[in-house]
Amino acid sequence: MSEVRFRDATRADVPAIVALLADDPLGKGREGAAMADYLAAFADIAANPMHQLIVGEAGGQIIACCQLTILAGLSRGGGRRALVEAVRVAAGLRSQGIGARMMAECEARARAAGATIIQLTTDRSRTDAHRFYERLGYRASHLGMKKPL
Repeated sequence: MSEVRFRDATRADVPAIVALLADDPLGKGREGAAMADYLAAFADIAANPMHQLIVGEAGGQIIACCQLTILAGLSRGGGRRALVEAVRVAAGLRSQGIGARMMAECEARARAAGATIIQLTTDRSRTDAHRFYERLGYRASHLGMKKPL
């Protein structure tokens, strides 16, 4: 496989990102909106400098993606925090270090934006993902909760 390059996503990347998000058991059940909805969401992300939609590209194909958001806050002495969401690597390319490199890219970007901590949530059913994040030094320090609106 070609070398993976991480870059900011473009509008043209949105269909490939959506395909990555939908290509797993949880994603199959929650993705499937009209492409116009995804494109509108991309426009919102692209318009806010505190949001970064990152893709991994190899051989002209989008093979990985995630979203990095920098949040301002008063806790932790007014320090910024980074939130990583929607982390995906193409199913056939997992366990090759691509996800670890993408997370390192997120951490570097977060530091550059002044974040003092990086956090993420992962579904309880994703035990492989839990092991992956733990190998990278993340620890399950909080109980996350969600409520559909």
